[in-house]
Amino acid sequence: MNNKANMSIGCCVESCKHHCSDRDYCTLDSIMVGTHECSPSKSECTDCQSFARK
Repeated sequence: MNNKANMSIGCCVESCKHHCSDRDYCTLDSIMVGTHECSPSKSECTDCQSFARK
């Protein structure tokens, strides 16, 4: 498991396999952010599409 925190990507989703186990950061070099709405107007309409369940 990669525990190297990417200090440019904050993350508090502990159920994601890319979450840094000891800090609230992602361990990926980059992430893809997407949406499930045609025209998103709130942050709740966007999602990290790099999520992978632990």
